[in-house]
Amino acid sequence: MPDPVAPRGARPTAPLALTMGEPAGIGGELALLAWQARTERDVPPFLVLDDADRLAALAAALGWTVPVRRIATPAEAAAVFPAAVPVLHRPLPVAVRPGQPDTGTAGAVRDAIAEAVRLASDGDAAAVVTNPINKDVLQQAGFPFPGHTEYLADLAGPGTPAVMMLACPALRVVPVTIHVPLARVPALLTTESIVQAGRVTARALARDFGIAAPRLAVAGLNPHAGERGRMGDEEARLIQPAVDALRAEGLTVFDPAPADTLFHDAARARYDAVLCMYHDQALIPLKTLDFAGGVNVTLGLPFVRTSPDHGTAFDIAGQGRADPTSLIAALGMAADMAARRAASALAPDAARP
Repeated sequence: MPDPVAPRGARPTAPLALTMGEPAGIGGELALLAWQARTERDVPPFLVLDDADRLAALAAALGWTVPVRRIATPAEAAAVFPAAVPVLHRPLPVAVRPGQPDTGTAGAVRDAIAEAVRLASDGDAAAVVTNPINKDVLQQAGFPFPGHTEYLADLAGPGTPAVMMLACPALRVVPVTIHVPLARVPALLTTESIVQAGRVTARALARDFGIAAPRLAVAGLNPHAGERGRMGDEEARLIQPAVDALRAEGLTVFDPAPADTLFHDAARARYDAVLCMYHDQALIPLKTLDFAGGVNVTLGLPFVRTSPDHGTAFDIAGQGRADPTSLIAALGMAADMAARRAASALAPDAARP
């Protein structure tokens, strides 16, 4: 399988908008570490929507020489980035202690995501990159969404078909059902949801990843992909009809295959992404192949959005032990996707493989 990060060409002229994420987690450290690595790891320019005083205090507490500079507009970020972390200062309403989340910050976390979307939608930012959030903290404060993906789809407008992809250099996976109990997956899985995931994935691979003729593998739900109905009928009843429908649209889609045969080296060379039926079926192989470098990408949005593929890591927050590899990969992928999208002559909703 080709590298999911598009070949690097011209970078976007606008900065990436990086959100604060959960303030008690490792998001602030990741932002500071990514800036420190800007030269040796080719990190594209970004601005941070965060409390500038918090970031400066965090850098000082960790003994890191990382200048933090407030900016008034996104346009200032490019000039500031070589010498300091550019921050659109959004003060937090309560003091933050690493590893100790507080629902009092939930509004600021939510608003940072919404503002990043506005910046990207208006062209003031090339893409949205989100630091990890803590869903429990947000939901305790009234956040009505299961996670980033659903909130971003809501911000993008009614009918937006947001689809989650996880990507690393060795693999791209798309879970058709996401944050639901495993026991509910068979009832929630539909032919229509599989078709939508496949359609959105193929369009994104063509437009944002530069793959002219995407090839989609499809994982069966049951062991041995149902073994002709002896281990379940979802493959014949739900999944194969979706494959047939996607093929009728001109897409290259393979028949449902046993999940235990889809992720070895030779299998991965035959496709560009895999449609998986549930969360762990997708994430276990990706995290096994590249635990530190996976990127969460939301497909189907009118703007580019990526995120590190990990959580808030409260247990190590504030200790300087966070690994910025996934955030750096997310920043690089967002910049490459934004450049490809900007260069495309196709309107976002009209792109076809």
